[in-house]
Amino acid sequence: MSAETTGGAAGGQGAPVGVVLVSHSGPVAESVAAMAAGLAGGGDTAPVAAAGGTPDGGLGTSAELIVKAARTVDRGAGVAILVDLGSAVLTVKSLVAEGDELPAGARLVDAPFVEGAVAAVVTASSGADLDAVAAAAGEAYGYRKE
Repeated sequence: MSAETTGGAAGGQGAPVGVVLVSHSGPVAESVAAMAAGLAGGGDTAPVAAAGGTPDGGLGTSAELIVKAARTVDRGAGVAILVDLGSAVLTVKSLVAEGDELPAGARLVDAPFVEGAVAAVVTASSGADLDAVAAAAGEAYGYRKE
């Protein structure tokens, strides 16, 4: 997992929503996080972190890395968590249901991984709240490519 890639305001009201990108692959999560932060550039960018693969660098999903990433980007305004597939979805759903390991306001966002990540980070960087960030990421399902 990478540490947060960019800064933002600290703590509570006026703070940016954090974004965590969970992939079965560390390099995929890191690359998507870097691309989303880069495309949201031009000022303060919302905090974004990657939680990809397993702690030993293998393919898979790690609750430990997801929790660490969420805590890294949490500024008190909520954390949008986007996932790639399968067990990543199940792991985040379990963490949200448990309710005691993720920061308050952490939410699994149903969105395409790459397009949703860009929309989430761009929207969070504009100062939008968690509902707006989740909506923007989810709307990425509607982007047609033909």
